[in-house]
Amino acid sequence: MAYKKLSEQLQELDNPQRSDAFVKAFREAVRKGEIEATYVPERFTLPKEFSRRGAEGTYQRDSREMVFEVTPAFEKWFDQTNAELTATARSRGGQPKATAENIEAGLVDFRALAEETRKKMQASFEKGQALGKSRSQGGGGKKSSGSRGRVKGK
Repeated sequence: MAYKKLSEQLQELDNPQRSDAFVKAFREAVRKGEIEATYVPERFTLPKEFSRRGAEGTYQRDSREMVFEVTPAFEKWFDQTNAELTATARSRGGQPKATAENIEAGLVDFRALAEETRKKMQASFEKGQALGKSRSQGGGGKKSSGSRGRVKGK
């Protein structure tokens, strides 16, 4: 049987920025028994570049090295996982934000956004009307007459 390091397998990913998600999925598969692997006393640097909020520049993370058995089942798992990671990266970043610049450039469908906004506003309006009607009809509360049970006139 052929053995391979996890760090070597990461080089074959279509999108290196998804290497952290791949390592997480790989460890999950090992935990479930889908892949035979073991830790070795080495570390490697993930190819993904991370960025901190509010700070400039990027950094990289290290991970524990693993050695695994390359089998046809692993090859099938890798191909499927690699395709899923590539697809989710595309679908998540596929829709640009609704900004004036993106609308003017035609990157965002203005008519669809307007329709969605109209529906949200109508739903909010109807919710407010229903709330107002329920409050006006439910007048079963006590009305005070001004006195609090004291006897006057003594």
